[in-house]
Amino acid sequence: MNPDLSYVRILPELVLTVWGIIVMVVDPLLPETNTRRSLGIFSFVGTLVALGASIYQTNYMGSGWFDFVRVDEFSIFFHVLICAISAIVILASFEYLEAQQIRSGEYYGLILFGTVGMVLMSSAVELVLIFIALEISSISTYILAGFRRRAAGSAESSIKYFLLGSFATAFFLYGVALMFGSTGSTNIYRIADALRLGQSFIDGAPIVVNFGMAYVAVALMFVGLGFKVASAPFHVWTPDVYEGAPSPVVALMSTGPKAAAFAVLLRVLFGSAISTGSAWFWLVWISAALSMTLGNLGALLQTNVKRILAYSSIAHAGYLLVAFAAVIAPGARETGITAAIFYAASYAAMNIGAFAVVSHFGRSSERYVDLADYAGLGKRSPVLAITLTIFLLSLLGLPATGGFFAKFYVFNAALKSNLIWLTVIGLVNSAIASYYYLRLIVVMYMQEPQAGEERLQLKAAPGLVTALVIAAVATVWLGVTPGQVLHYAGRGARQLLPNVQQSSNIHR
Repeated sequence: MNPDLSYVRILPELVLTVWGIIVMVVDPLLPETNTRRSLGIFSFVGTLVALGASIYQTNYMGSGWFDFVRVDEFSIFFHVLICAISAIVILASFEYLEAQQIRSGEYYGLILFGTVGMVLMSSAVELVLIFIALEISSISTYILAGFRRRAAGSAESSIKYFLLGSFATAFFLYGVALMFGSTGSTNIYRIADALRLGQSFIDGAPIVVNFGMAYVAVALMFVGLGFKVASAPFHVWTPDVYEGAPSPVVALMSTGPKAAAFAVLLRVLFGSAISTGSAWFWLVWISAALSMTLGNLGALLQTNVKRILAYSSIAHAGYLLVAFAAVIAPGARETGITAAIFYAASYAAMNIGAFAVVSHFGRSSERYVDLADYAGLGKRSPVLAITLTIFLLSLLGLPATGGFFAKFYVFNAALKSNLIWLTVIGLVNSAIASYYYLRLIVVMYMQEPQAGEERLQLKAAPGLVTALVIAAVATVWLGVTPGQVLHYAGRGARQLLPNVQQSSNIHR
């Protein structure tokens, strides 16, 4: 194994770590009155460098660090996606931190360190390393959720997220322990071989796989990761945490950790446990149906925009899980995984844009977060209203947006797998979701603003404008010309499915 190539295969993680350390060291040296915008710009550059490092890895794909990490087109896709998410969140945070009078450079450092964990999750093929990366990501987001220290709701959201997150992580770790006890390995591809052959070898001695224990292990890991992606019935933390956490942080935690967790789910379920699919199929099916139904019905009852988007994120986790259920049919495996990867990218673009608008509109102390506060936004700030409308229509799944093709490919994969009832549930829920998305659009364009708010200044700062433009362009681009992203997602899907002849011993 070439040690130099091993370092290349964790190059984005190294870049983000070095940038984060520099931010944490420089922050105490700056005057207290300094806004820390310079650290934000430096951190933004760091995410771009990490994104470039991810693209550079295409020249050196393969395994590294004793087969603990694997760089392939699947992991590179998520590397680029997660780094782009962090870059947009940092841009959207400049104005927000100034409005909230937060002068703490560690905010940017925590985003960088959290991104390290998310990126590492997508390339790790060792369950113990995935657990460590999951904790790196989680600890950063626990702290970021409570970053508005003077707001009781922010502290409450951080505590709830930490306590429930720690509980869910324990499920994942127990699953890892049981999988090791069942197969004698924690490497995803060695587990795949063991489950396929019914036996594995430890120091040359054969051991028989305990399939009952393996089924329980997969279920426990699904519970732990289900919390991270906010799928039902592991979703109860989502509305309260999203409501209390800073809006740019919600934009990050609703997209970046979710994308990383879905990448891990894809590797665990289809990289290692595809041969046990008949056992966990109904677990995924029920979670998908519950997530879509409870998420959309819950959103109907909300008047707080952040809570509406929180329940919306639960529903979208359900839509994405439909693609996971579809992969059970051998003929639809590649189609289902491709649809799941594309959906993760589309959802990230539209959701991060929606929360960027909410963070700008909330102003100091996030006072303006109810539906009534958005009345007349189409007159007061036409550009801001149009931008939010694009994101809402994409979340709804209208044509010419990324959300349309994301749902189309997911339901197409479900139909190929003959999942008729799950497809019907998804389509009915999409119709239900149209009410609360269109309700916000109606409020913006067809209601007059409340007295005293007509002159509210809504001019956006350059950083936020750039973030919104990037998110809006990505949303429309994925809805008009999705072919390139779909092609790359398909190549990643083909590499994800285990090659039973060669999966165990790839050392390049």
